Amino acid sequence: MVNTDMSTLKGKTALVTGSTSGIGLGMAIALAKQGANIMMNGFGDKDGPIAQIKACGVEVDYHGADMSKPAEIEDLIKQTEKRFGAIDILVNNAGIQYTANIEDFPTDKWDAIIAINLSSAFHTTHHALPGMQKRNWGRIINIASVHGLVASAQKSAYVAAKHGIIGLTKVTALENARTGITCNAICPGWVLTPLVQKQVDARAEREHISNDVAKTALVSEKQPSGEFVSPEQLAALAVFLCGPDASEVRGVAWNMDGGWAAQ
Repeated sequence: MVNTDMSTLKGKTALVTGSTSGIGLGMAIALAKQGANIMMNGFGDKDGPIAQIKACGVEVDYHGADMSKPAEIEDLIKQTEKRFGAIDILVNNAGIQYTANIEDFPTDKWDAIIAINLSSAFHTTHHALPGMQKRNWGRIINIASVHGLVASAQKSAYVAAKHGIIGLTKVTALENARTGITCNAICPGWVLTPLVQKQVDARAEREHISNDVAKTALVSEKQPSGEFVSPEQLAALAVFLCGPDASEVRGVAWNMDGGWAAQ
């Protein structure tokens, strides 16, 4: 019999970092549709995304913590627990990117990427785990990347951070293996976020080709399927990882990448 209950996470609270756009917003919306209250975080416009979450019929709040600053991350955790009573689901999604050869890579860019893409997940997990351990239930989902499994040139900091996220995921899972807390990583390939769509548009204009042809050309350089992964597909995986059927999925780096890492 098909389960028609669309509130499988009703009463739970999810903190999603970097959730005002792209993958993070997709995660927040999907979890809200399952009944979870949401604490949002991120830069840029927040009013529109907050309205989208509210439309799902759940409680929502926002904290503007800079994910490169440990003190602000600690406050984010404390304020989420104060507002909702608990953090049941932690989605570490915040991330930035910069590309250059190693010899040309600015030190400040390296430090910023490691801080936001890797260290922030340690700090959120460090502060969220005690509450999860007290309740003996929790789901920690780290948004890594296919670059946590394989490398690309000119992305030294990003690749190092994402490989590190997978290592952190495994340790977190092992340390909590005898509890009701799981920790897993999702490793997306190319995702058609607004930022990537701009790359597609620019390529179409530059090469005088259609948007569809430009999209296929961009993606197929790395992703054999020639298709983008959608935030909604990634979010559906996150919802599964939060459910009872995934209680023994622990310490996994689950790639959704159109065959990228299979090559």
